[in-house]
Formats: sequence, structure tokens, C-alpha cells
Amino acid sequence: MKLPSVKDLKVKGKRVLLRVNYDVPLRKIPNSPPVQRTGKFQIPNFAVEDGTRIEESLATIKWLLENGAKIIIVSHLGRPGGKRVPELSLGPVAKWLIKNLKFKTEKLQLKIKNFSVFRITDDFFLLENIRFWPEEEENNLDFARKLASLADFYVNEAFACSHRKHASIVGVLKFFPPQNLSFGLDFLKEIEILSKIREKPKRPLVLLLGGVKEDKIDYAKKLAKWADWILVGGKLVEYDGIPQLAKHPKVLAELIKNGQDITPGTIEKFKKIIFEAKTVVWAGPMGNFYDKRYETGTKEIAQAVAESGAFTVVGGGDTEAALSKFGLTRKIGFISSGGGAMLEFLSSGTLAGIEAFFSCFSSEQSRNRS
Repeated sequence: MKLPSVKDLKVKGKRVLLRVNYDVPLRKIPNSPPVQRTGKFQIPNFAVEDGTRIEESLATIKWLLENGAKIIIVSHLGRPGGKRVPELSLGPVAKWLIKNLKFKTEKLQLKIKNFSVFRITDDFFLLENIRFWPEEEENNLDFARKLASLADFYVNEAFACSHRKHASIVGVLKFFPPQNLSFGLDFLKEIEILSKIREKPKRPLVLLLGGVKEDKIDYAKKLAKWADWILVGGKLVEYDGIPQLAKHPKVLAELIKNGQDITPGTIEKFKKIIFEAKTVVWAGPMGNFYDKRYETGTKEIAQAVAESGAFTVVGGGDTEAALSKFGLTRKIGFISSGGGAMLEFLSSGTLAGIEAFFSCFSSEQSRNRS
């Protein structure tokens, strides 16, 4: 799949709307008042606990700044449901950017065309949580038009969100010339690696699914012919649909009595298959690993994946958190920024954000012919 890179754009002196995924974990700053006030800049006293998702966008940000662009970043954080939830403000992310990019900035909260923004520098702004506006998840086109009016170019660096038909992912593209649309460096890396394992994986290929999100059942059905083994753990085992993965050499997990983890027998069965694999794709923990009492299944499977010798791809916030907890992050071949987006791309070869991009080019070509 050939997608245009941000490096194809001539951005000097131009405004770039950069959609990223800054859905990061936050922690309250101990012994601090509820709100920090610096001039007109008011944000809750939270800090970014893990900046990995921000770091994934930095190569694109630095390239844009070095090439004279003015950046307006768009992201969501959590699920505020179209309401302003102070605890889900992107203010702590603004502080992270200022600190880690070593900007000396007077922190001001501003309004630009009715959008609340954080000023990082004179050429670099971060919009407040885009999901504070209900029109975002509704993919409201009037809202998308207003968002697009902020910039000359649009760059999608939010792979993890690009299976969502939201205004900042899909709708906004309609209001830019197709030649002014492109993808960020991390997004293109995701597509390159996932395309290779989708089209020519080394086999046997093991698809390891866990967690609690039921949409993984649909992905499992779509990927049944692609995978050599589908190993299922977590709450997925209890959902309707998993036993219907008919005629596939799958292994379904057996949960312990309270359903919080997989059984020791299941762990050993999974490990045997994983150690024989050439490719392992993993999305979702095996149980409630956040509780030390129920971390065994996820921990042992994570260690097996890391030590398997296979090419390993892991996606999803909880799965990545498990790897981090057990100190195994560096032993994984590739960590995708999104579990749902990763499975969607592997099952269909595309995402809503990519399809919207190609649709813009098709519409342009149709207008030119008429």
C-alpha cells in the first residue's frame, strides 16, 4: 500500500493539522491543589505517567518544525462522552511537550476559532481534548469543516484511532485538497510492518487474543483462515461467538474459578504452541494482570512470547502495559500503537482513515472528469 508521507509536503510557513494519539495514562500530582494556575493557563494537577504514545509522534513533529511548519495537534484522551471533563484535559500533555522538547514557554490557554488550545510555542499548539465536542464521535461534517479551517495541510499520525469514523479522522479530510493530505512517519511504519506479516508471514502464525473487548471475536472470525493457531484468553473465553470459530485448530482457554486468569494447564498448552511459532501476533492480556494475584497467566505468556524466537507483534494499551510491568518491552519485535486498529488492518488490509483518504482522491478525479 502506497501512502503519501508528511515528507512529501512543502510546509514552510504553512499550518499543519496533525492528528495524533495522546490517549496516555495520567497520575495525580501528590500534595497538590486540584488546579494549577500559571497566568491564564489553568489545568488539573495531573502528570503524564507514561509518555510512550507521545514519543511515537516526535519524529513527525520535529520534521515539521525543522521545515518551518506551524503545528496544530489534535488528539483525544479517554472517553469524556462529548462533555468537558477536567480530569481528561490535555493540559498535562502540553506540560510534557514543553518539558521534554525543552521549550521555554509562557504557558497560556487560548481560543482559536472557538477551539480551546494550549500554546507550546508561537508555532506549535495543542487543541484541548477533541472528544470534549460531541460532534467528533458523530463525525459531524460542520464540525469537521471548522476543524479543517485551522490549517492548510492535514497529517494523520494516529494509527491507533484510524479504524474510527470520527470527524478528526475521516470527516476532516473532505475539506482539504487531496494533495494536502498525508500520513506521519510512525503511521507509515505501522503500515509497512503490518502489511508484511499480513501478506507474507513466517509460519506457523499464532494469533493470541485476550482482554475484555467483544469486537475481538469478530476479528478472530475474519482472521481464522489467516492464522495457524488462535489462542484465546481473558474474558473473551466467556463470550458467545468464540466456540463458533468452527473447523479451526484453535485452543480455547479455561479460566480459573473466579474468571480472573487462565488455568495452569492452559498456560502450558499455550506456551508449547508459542514456542513452535515463527510469527506471534498478540492483542489483549490473559487475565486481570493489574492484580498481582491474577498476573500469572499474562506474565508467563508474555515471557513465552518474548523468548519464542518468533517475529512478535503486540498491540493494545493493556497488552503494552503488561509488557512494561514485566520488563519485556524491549524483547518484542514490534509494538503497534493500537490493538483494535492493528486487528482491523490485519483482517481487512485497510482502515477508515485510509479509506477516507483514497475517497478524497477518487472524488477529485471524478470532478476533473466531469
